[in-house]
Amino acid sequence: MWSHIGVVFSCGCVHPVYLTRLYLVSGAGKKMLRHKADWQALLYLSLQTLLFVWQWLYGTHWVLYGTTLFLTLGVGCVHHNHAHLTMWTNRSLNRLTDMWLTLLQGHPTFVFHVTHNSNHHRHRHGPADITRTWRFGDTNHVVGYLLHPLQAFWVVFPCVIRWLRRLFHRSRRVFSYCLMQYAAVLVFWAVLAAVDWQKWILIVLIPQLFGLHWLLASNYLQHAHADGHSRINFARNFEGLINPLLFNVGLHTAHHLHGRAHWSELPELHRRYRPRIHARLRGESFTWYILKTWFLSLPMPQFRSRSLMRDAAQIDTVAETVEVHG
Repeated sequence: MWSHIGVVFSCGCVHPVYLTRLYLVSGAGKKMLRHKADWQALLYLSLQTLLFVWQWLYGTHWVLYGTTLFLTLGVGCVHHNHAHLTMWTNRSLNRLTDMWLTLLQGHPTFVFHVTHNSNHHRHRHGPADITRTWRFGDTNHVVGYLLHPLQAFWVVFPCVIRWLRRLFHRSRRVFSYCLMQYAAVLVFWAVLAAVDWQKWILIVLIPQLFGLHWLLASNYLQHAHADGHSRINFARNFEGLINPLLFNVGLHTAHHLHGRAHWSELPELHRRYRPRIHARLRGESFTWYILKTWFLSLPMPQFRSRSLMRDAAQIDTVAETVEVHG
């Protein structure tokens, strides 16, 4: 039984030693990894894979499980970054990494191109962005954060289905590759559930759902109460420890304005845009933002978030009044 699990994890998830060996062999003649900073990404991917295997074979512990949940967030960032700019210069290694990420995260890599790169980054939280937070109410509180992934799913999933239907007629080869990612996840789940469904739920499914919720809900963290009509104030930025731990995920304005920039380049780009970003959308640590916005704001109104969309609407109303009576 354990040998089958070892095969699924080491082959299905693309064993990290294999990728490392490929890098070292080819590295003498050609640079295979685009940026050396992506060794951090490979470390997170490898550690999460090994933690899955270890906990399946030897049991879990709250420290190991907590580490797994954190790495799930980190691997979600890796997944997102890889969809924007692939980690390798070698196409085969990128395809292997696609599958590794797909199996670890429990959802296909290609969906980023459909709903994130082609829509969210193009429209930047504006009226045409199907995942704009203010589509479901211009809110910024813990209930909105918890609900946003469920709300976003109902608009994202039909978009993916429509895209796949069009792709079927345009390119059967790419269509097959996308379906292969879905099939790989389903087979992976089925094999593990058949071996031990309780372990599958605890060790694999729950961390994957936790990571998927973070992936979708991070849109709420980064855009709730930002101005969807602004060219610069459409995203919230966090500074502090979250960035070295989670691949500069907090530097969101620079990422939107330079979608193909590598995540390691975002601090320099952020410094360029920081003075132009509204004070309410920059400078805070992630922990302080969560503490004051979700919890301190309940008894203390001065900590409640205010929408820049409403501020923009008020400015427009004043401008129209001046124009009419001027």
